[in-house]
Amino acid sequence: MSQTVGDFFWERLKAWGVSRVFGYPGDGINGLLGALQRRSGDIEFVQARHEEMAAFMASAHAKFTGELGVCLATSGPGASHLLTGLYDARLDHMPVLAIVGQQARTAVGSHYQQELDLEALFKDVAGTFVKQAAVPGQVRHLVDRAVRMAVGERRVTTLIFPNDLQEAAYEEPPRVHGAVFSGVGYSRPRVVPYDADLQRAAEVLNSGSKVAILVGAGALAAAEEVIQVAEALGAGVAKALLGKAALPDDLPYVTGSIGLLGTEASHDLMMNCDTLLMIGSGFPYSEFLPEEGKARGVQIDLDPGMLSIRYPMEVNLVGDSAESLRALLPLLQRKQDRSWRETVEKSVARSWKTLEERAMQPANPVNPQRVFWELSHRLPDNAILTSDSGSCANWFARDLKMRRGMMASLSGGLASMGAAVPYAIAAKFAHPERPVIAMVGDGAMQMNNMAELITVAKYWKQWASPSWICMVLNNEDLNQVTWEQRVMEGDPKFEATQVIPDVPYHRFAEMIGLRGIFVNDPEQLAAAWDEALASTVPVVLEVKTDPEVPPMPPHITFKQMRNYASSIIADPNRGSMIANTARQVLSSVMPGDKEDKV
Repeated sequence: MSQTVGDFFWERLKAWGVSRVFGYPGDGINGLLGALQRRSGDIEFVQARHEEMAAFMASAHAKFTGELGVCLATSGPGASHLLTGLYDARLDHMPVLAIVGQQARTAVGSHYQQELDLEALFKDVAGTFVKQAAVPGQVRHLVDRAVRMAVGERRVTTLIFPNDLQEAAYEEPPRVHGAVFSGVGYSRPRVVPYDADLQRAAEVLNSGSKVAILVGAGALAAAEEVIQVAEALGAGVAKALLGKAALPDDLPYVTGSIGLLGTEASHDLMMNCDTLLMIGSGFPYSEFLPEEGKARGVQIDLDPGMLSIRYPMEVNLVGDSAESLRALLPLLQRKQDRSWRETVEKSVARSWKTLEERAMQPANPVNPQRVFWELSHRLPDNAILTSDSGSCANWFARDLKMRRGMMASLSGGLASMGAAVPYAIAAKFAHPERPVIAMVGDGAMQMNNMAELITVAKYWKQWASPSWICMVLNNEDLNQVTWEQRVMEGDPKFEATQVIPDVPYHRFAEMIGLRGIFVNDPEQLAAAWDEALASTVPVVLEVKTDPEVPPMPPHITFKQMRNYASSIIADPNRGSMIANTARQVLSSVMPGDKEDKV
């Protein structure tokens, strides 16, 4: 049998180093699937339950490996289902290639069944490179450019294949005018600012007496360099959510997460610093950064489009975080006055004490913060953590202490519900020997994550280690939005939109061959986590939590207080709201000595 376009396509992807693709079948990609089957498994196909989940998996694969993530879907609805997961990759600067089918070339433009204008559909999410193949001789350079641009620019690209072209005989491009001859290969460059710009950055940082550092996903591979810079400058270090694993939380000057989901220590750090060094972060909320004019700023980022858009930086450095910091370090003067560092460390210690006090407050039946606090010191050294969006992200951000060697991620820029379980599946395929823990709210479970537990049941026996846990917070409430309605809008809980059904997630797990654990008593949490972490079968740990435990921001504004007070009057759960809020507020007032606060 002669080589088809489909055969050549997979051969070319393999030459680019692709070994795994996430997707869902359909007749619009039958030619590609047949060619993939003929390869006898050297490119693994992971079957998701939904194309959106396949795209989330591709995004997570890129995050947890640094490699190109690849997803595959059929024409029409299969292609359109990919979009949310692809936007997740797009907004978090992840290299992902989407491969989609299309109707036969002779049918395109005829309002054919499942015919969509796919180039237009994908133009925003994959604007760097989205092309539909027309002839066999074109496929070679389309694949090469799509992969090279995705990896080189850390963007989403898309290739569209009409179904008749997939099965056509492959032909190399002819040596005639109008044909091109592309090649495989990409080496990441060393990107470092000019010496003069590094000198300007060093002058700003050396002049500051209260230096704050904010790290994001761009600093994940620069931990040692960030530590050395922080030590030299006597700085405190806050972390954006995507940078949660960038530095371990056992360093006494690491203040934890920043923003609405952040810690009091991070808020103190930013509000009182006189110099800000921002490394590899697109943290979006400027109100949690220093007030304009109160601090001098230096920023390092590979993407010039991300520079000086959250805070007006004095020095903007385009460069790789680790390489740029290594070049900057010899220019920095070690600060002899360590009073700022001492103040930051005291603030960090108080912040952790407050979080513990809040986690241990009673609730009805279980305080969600305690679920995460009990897990934190039990985390295996090489654990990979994923979190969904929603109130669970609050506790993921604040209460889990990261240690060296751990990995963690979530849907950052898009903040999409439904990403935690597909992320955890992709993490397990990428690192099958490592324990993986997904943290999910019941809203995301009902939206799409329950179905992906079937994917776990399908594949887990082939993983080197079965240690895979999905922890579900069952509070029968779309909790994050409920609190946003109260605090941001001053409205009571709108039960018609917020209350969701009570589903026995642990029993669903048991029904499909996984292990289910249910907890509705806080004193059972420790034993439940121990049991889940020791299990020889993937686990769904369902915890019945109290939806009225408020996700306290690090700083409460007058407007937030006014809106909250207004919402209480008509809220159906005002009694438990008031009681739980009082406990949380008092826990941040009572412990520790406040006189030395930043």
